[in-house]
Amino acid sequence: MSINRRNFLKITAGAAGAYGVAASAAGKAVGGTGVPGGRGAEQAAAPVPARNDTPIGRLKPMTAGIAPISDAERLARMEKARRLMSEHKLEAIVIEGGTGLVYFTGVSWWLSERVLAWILPARGEMAWVCPKFEEDRARELIRFGSDIRTWEEDESPYKAVAGVFRDRGIRAGRVGIEEHVRFFVYDGLRKGIPGLDFVSADPVTIGCRSVKSPAEIALMQRANDITVEAYKAALAMLREGMAKGDFSADAAAAFRALGVSGGIGASFGEQSALPHGSIKPRTLREGDVVLMDGGCSVDGYQSDISRTVVFGRPTRRQRDVWEIQKNAQLAAFKAARPGVPHEDVDAAARKVVEAAGFGPGYRVPGLPHRTGHGIGMDGHEWTYLVKGNKAPILTGMCFTDEPTIVIPGEFGVRLEDDMHITAGGAEWFTEPSPSIEKPFV
Repeated sequence: MSINRRNFLKITAGAAGAYGVAASAAGKAVGGTGVPGGRGAEQAAAPVPARNDTPIGRLKPMTAGIAPISDAERLARMEKARRLMSEHKLEAIVIEGGTGLVYFTGVSWWLSERVLAWILPARGEMAWVCPKFEEDRARELIRFGSDIRTWEEDESPYKAVAGVFRDRGIRAGRVGIEEHVRFFVYDGLRKGIPGLDFVSADPVTIGCRSVKSPAEIALMQRANDITVEAYKAALAMLREGMAKGDFSADAAAAFRALGVSGGIGASFGEQSALPHGSIKPRTLREGDVVLMDGGCSVDGYQSDISRTVVFGRPTRRQRDVWEIQKNAQLAAFKAARPGVPHEDVDAAARKVVEAAGFGPGYRVPGLPHRTGHGIGMDGHEWTYLVKGNKAPILTGMCFTDEPTIVIPGEFGVRLEDDMHITAGGAEWFTEPSPSIEKPFV
């Protein structure tokens, strides 16, 4: 069956209805990475109006019953962080605004040149340091910890942090800095508190965040379920002559109709051979490979799904390459088990690609990047399915499974689904694409 507007309407008719029909039992906001199509490179047309007689108009919100992360779970994360601090001989960790701060405290704080920092010691009470004029706002947001220290505009925030350490008897030793803390903050701490050794907090923060709880997996499941329905609606709007921006506008409208913020980018034809798309304008033509990549965020947890189809009737070469890529994705999935080195999953996918005559290694035509990345609150986060990562996979870890086959100047194929690791092996968040004509089950 060829993929055109009429057939996509058949494929997706009725599939994008109420959540009770579509969601699984378990229950990205796109930020510019991992989305093909050169975001901002061409002017997107206005989204197709969400009339009730369109695939987008028939969508209903899928946000009912979402259970946010509880305060009890955040407190348990802090206790795990303290255990890891003791194991790795850290006296405390320091975190700025960002997903790390939200993960532990639930506080979302806009970053500026003014420092707000959260300090969690291995022993003793946590503390906050914030600008004095922001204190009232900070107190509205802070749910954990009562030691909130402020600094005026003509004072040093690092002096306030030094006071936190001094009052907890931390005068020497190692203090972990979360990976997203900006350099000027690290530099200010290092110069302002010379008695302490500021090192990476990765063993603590990644040790906590890389293993997901059932509540986190449930939020990611919902994000994936929503993304599938947005894809179905956007695919039904594919039409000859549309620009990449037209497709992205339709997808954004679909996510809004489903009750979330999200997006899907697309690459057409030869531009699909660029894994993250081209900035050059390109409209959809009969026979084009269409490579799409996107997702959404549900209560801060991300989805990341890619599909590749042909607008029209696939050629034998397009079909053969698609099948090789699907087999590579399945090989990676089967290899992902507790205790297996991360690099073995990448090797399993690459073995399939190379056996078909592509590569070797990262050479193209072939698979030019790692097989997958960690996913959770960030669309791309630790840990990575890549050669050289010999660390064992742990139960509760979540990854994308997305080997790509790139044929420069011709086309590319990527099938991407998210998976989480159980005691018995990997489990999909979404069912992989059954065939080049059928992107979703």
